[in-house]
Amino acid sequence: MALLLAQLSDFHLDGTARSTERALRVMDHLRALPTAPDALLVTGDIADHGAPEEYREAAGLLTAPFPVLCCPGNHDERRAYREVLLGEAAEPGPINRAHRVGDAVVLMCDATIPGRNEGWLAPETVSWIDATLTAFGPGVPALIAFHQPPVALHHPLPDGSCLGDTEELAELLAAHPQVVALLTGHAHTAAVSLFAGVPVVVAPAVTWTLRMPWESDDPADRAAPPGLAFHVLDDDRRLTTHFRVVS
Repeated sequence: MALLLAQLSDFHLDGTARSTERALRVMDHLRALPTAPDALLVTGDIADHGAPEEYREAAGLLTAPFPVLCCPGNHDERRAYREVLLGEAAEPGPINRAHRVGDAVVLMCDATIPGRNEGWLAPETVSWIDATLTAFGPGVPALIAFHQPPVALHHPLPDGSCLGDTEELAELLAAHPQVVALLTGHAHTAAVSLFAGVPVVVAPAVTWTLRMPWESDDPADRAAPPGLAFHVLDDDRRLTTHFRVVS
């Protein structure tokens, strides 16, 4: 049976009425759907400053009648994220979680480098991905989600802080052909590309939309409505993505 996943990214909650209203708008939209998604994936930059109060607000906004699966982005702070959003001890290491959703497994990975904008899969994260995919086995289709895209998107802003040192990721994907797609955020623009033969789907942002160089010299379109993605994983392990905005 086909799996329906919603994806949101880059809330950048900062305590302002604007960020709260946009986050509430997309969450109300998802909660009101006639058919609920099997899960919501939130691919980072939940908070803007990584402050505890930003995660307290996020915890309330992300309440839903379906599972909400998160991973951190470069604006998130691991200790506050763990303590407030996850209810765990405030530890500094990568935050990696695997979730069984229907007949698939979703790996929500931490590709952040504390204090930096660019991404990187730390050795412990690479080992965790490998061990997790091995444990589930090739019979279970997998989606890997993290914040920074592993490919260039042809805009200097996201391309200056994308995922680095991608050789190990390419080796992982070659060893685990059950990975259907990589799902990311960070770039503030809906985009689709290919990495090591695997589709890369970049979710649009909730906070503002990236204008490409051929559209404007001003990269941040703050008037554009929040965006989201819907992914359908069918029985043939084919992922189809639909992008939407919430006016």
